[in-house]
Amino acid sequence: MPEIEFSIEEKQALVQKIKTYFSNELEQDLGQFDAEFLLDFFTKEVGAHFYNRGLHDAREVFHSIMESVDEAIYVIEKDTKD
Repeated sequence: MPEIEFSIEEKQALVQKIKTYFSNELEQDLGQFDAEFLLDFFTKEVGAHFYNRGLHDAREVFHSIMESVDEAIYVIEKDTKD
């Protein structure tokens, strides 16, 4: 599986969220480097779990839609009884 990568803008926004969380919830100032390091750690160690969960959820939606399409096809099927 390829590594999870963020654009520069995404990474900056995520780092800012981490810094804000640490400040507001833990009353700790977290430097830019530490926040980036923490983001990299979670991306590498936990990111795949969230990614896989997203795939699982998408697969469930896909299967649900396909069942609806299958039912719709049966509805328009023509009667072939003579």
